[in-house]
Amino acid sequence: MAADNEVSTLVYTARRVARHLRWARTEGIGRLIEEDRLDPVDRIGTALAKRRWRRQAGREPGSAVPVYLVGLQRSGTNMLVRGLDSAPEVEVRNENDQTVFHRFQLRPDDVLAATIRRSRHAYVLVKPLCESHRVDELLALPGLAPGRALWVYRDVDDRARSEVAKFGDANLRALRAIADGSIGGRWQGQRLDPGTVGLIRQLEPERLDPYDGAALFWYVRNSLYFRLDLDRRDDVLLCRYDTLVTEPEAQIRRLCDFLDFPYHPRLHAHIAPRRSHGAASDRDGDRNGARDGARTLPLDARIRALCDELAERLDRKAADRG
Repeated sequence: MAADNEVSTLVYTARRVARHLRWARTEGIGRLIEEDRLDPVDRIGTALAKRRWRRQAGREPGSAVPVYLVGLQRSGTNMLVRGLDSAPEVEVRNENDQTVFHRFQLRPDDVLAATIRRSRHAYVLVKPLCESHRVDELLALPGLAPGRALWVYRDVDDRARSEVAKFGDANLRALRAIADGSIGGRWQGQRLDPGTVGLIRQLEPERLDPYDGAALFWYVRNSLYFRLDLDRRDDVLLCRYDTLVTEPEAQIRRLCDFLDFPYHPRLHAHIAPRRSHGAASDRDGDRNGARDGARTLPLDARIRALCDELAERLDRKAADRG
């Protein structure tokens, strides 16, 4: 058993190194350093600011508000983490935090709850993307202050392109495992209803390419927002990444209002306002992506139709909470 665990660890480490090398080649070293927060000066400065806050205004253990940042990988969640981490009131537990995560997945609920209860910060931000399908359960963990959740989604084409650049055909392999029943207990196949599994099989993932797979996975995971009735909850905020990057101040103020959190310009100082590729004005054109040939991927027409329909539904909901 020990030998098997050691082999598993070596394989996991090798895959992670290969992924980072591919990401560095496609996006550049600077992008990798920024995304994984590898700059020691930045990290040390943040840690010192939080220590000073705990000394001057630290809260009683057990009073911290848990905030779960969920959605789908490659959807801009790191941008929100970086902004909220600049606030000394917030303790951040990102996916690489070994106290509450193991290989990007949450440790048992009692470990998570105990970590949040120990905090002397006002908020504890946790990013359990692999457990997005459990956000309703996480919000119901006993013994914690009433929590909040932020569900982030991104334009399907931009997200698919980013996913394939960093993770290759990982989404496609997961869909194939769901379709043939070999997914087992892996997070990608959890809390999927029979209709969704049937849809995946109908679309024959063994015939799709990695971009089709990334787009279909976008549809499957973001559909959970509605299927879990998160759209009816006052403690879950839907956040559109493409709106955040075009109007960062307005969207961060919206987020702060939702969290009952003091607004400060530093929360979005790292976001240079720009026109997002996924702006709503780009949604004109035919359903298979004629709206911008340089940006839009040539997806399978069936997957394009599913994603466009869900995107419109998500956009309407995000605007309702604006």
